[in-house]
Amino acid sequence: MTLLQLKYAIEVAKEQSISQAANNLYISQPSLSNAIRELEAELGIEIFLRTNKGIVETIEGSEFLGYARQVIEQTALLENRYFEKTQAPQHHFSVTAQHYAFAISAFVKLLKEIDPKEYDFALRETRTFDIIEDVKTLRSEIGILYLNDFNRKVILKFLKEGRLVFETLFTAKPHVFISSNNPLAVKDAVTLDDLTPFPYLSFEQGDHNSFYFSEEILNTISRPKNIRVSDRATLFNLLIGLNGYTISTGIISYDINNDDVVAIPLEVDESIEVGFIKHKDVTMSPLATRYIEYLKETIHEEVDSV
Repeated sequence: MTLLQLKYAIEVAKEQSISQAANNLYISQPSLSNAIRELEAELGIEIFLRTNKGIVETIEGSEFLGYARQVIEQTALLENRYFEKTQAPQHHFSVTAQHYAFAISAFVKLLKEIDPKEYDFALRETRTFDIIEDVKTLRSEIGILYLNDFNRKVILKFLKEGRLVFETLFTAKPHVFISSNNPLAVKDAVTLDDLTPFPYLSFEQGDHNSFYFSEEILNTISRPKNIRVSDRATLFNLLIGLNGYTISTGIISYDINNDDVVAIPLEVDESIEVGFIKHKDVTMSPLATRYIEYLKETIHEEVDSV
């Protein structure tokens, strides 16, 4: 099995056509067909089914292609980082996080500190499962997510399987984020009953929409009004426009978010342990270490301001 064969298989899956994939790869159709057959024979599985309507992946093929894409992506990262000697050295760093403003604030501080002429950074706010996958496959050095009594066992199981470790940044009592014009904004604290009339906002988790992967605690409670969103800007706009609410740590970065949104303590016997995950077998880069320092600094500043 070679990297070239993996690239061939990925291209066939993308186009669902041997002839189109061959054109894209600048090789003959018989050569591509033979390469795929040789790969299937070596693996002992059928990657594709040939039908009158084109090429479709088998169940085993889909699983294999998932691994193949990871190999090719990581190979590309290695090539870009170490083999392009004609280019000037670049700073590389990536982090994947749940939707926390303090993660962005720390990212900004890091870039302002190093201020390089060239860099290749990535900051992804995404779903919980994807955070774990990004760090597991080394797409990101750092992942940021939370644990609590409800999800801890399941999340730690996934981390252990991926050879990942969780390190605590801080533990917070739950708060609700609401509009400063919401009638509840004048209260010192709110209860779940107080929130019943208002729309509940949460981040959708795609194919892994298990309660255990939710970004919000108390996610198993039945609510009459529910809205799921995919990005933080939309959620905050709906907090303001519809007097909705979401449950989080209570830390709002006013460098990024204006004072239209406020955090009010939620009267429940729960806690949220926010931390970062990293790969057990990989030493953190100096940039990742510095980013963690900025995370702690930013969190400390925001907690003091709450």
